[in-house]
Amino acid sequence: GEENLPERGGAIVCANHTSLMDVLVLSCVLKRQVRYMAKKELFRLPLLGRLLKALGAFPVDRKGGDLGAIRRAVSIVNDGELLGVFPQGTRRPGENPRSTTVQNGVGLIAYRSHCQVIPAFLYTKKNKVRMFRPTVLIIGKPVEYGELGFRNGGSDEYREAARTVFDRVCTLGEEYETR
Repeated sequence: GEENLPERGGAIVCANHTSLMDVLVLSCVLKRQVRYMAKKELFRLPLLGRLLKALGAFPVDRKGGDLGAIRRAVSIVNDGELLGVFPQGTRRPGENPRSTTVQNGVGLIAYRSHCQVIPAFLYTKKNKVRMFRPTVLIIGKPVEYGELGFRNGGSDEYREAARTVFDRVCTLGEEYETR
């Protein structure tokens, strides 16, 4: 699905999250740099913090509403860059992504930036990353802003938009698995 990734312009790449390798896979496979939000605690680890910064990540405080991180995410998209978002909020190895909870952030950022969202599924056998086991990145057709059903914004609309996008993410994995 490489053709589904826009060559230019801001967008959100929304993917499932099974391991720390997900950021590396997206960063190495996609032809454009992807910026990420990552929990601030990861930046305290010297080597990992430097690697995350090199990959375009910036810290977010997940304990409260980090408005600065949201503003930065919107700015990244509005500046024509790609923003990588894992709406599950944390890694979920071995779990069926469809059965996990989804955070509203992708909906909020899409609403504020009026951008398209590119669903992406990181496929691994049994949703677990293992040494010498391949990971397949499947990129779906963009979900246009108008498809997200926004009227006035607000948490209910952000939640529904996030569910709509993540449903498309999960469908990509299910369709790949049944091929």
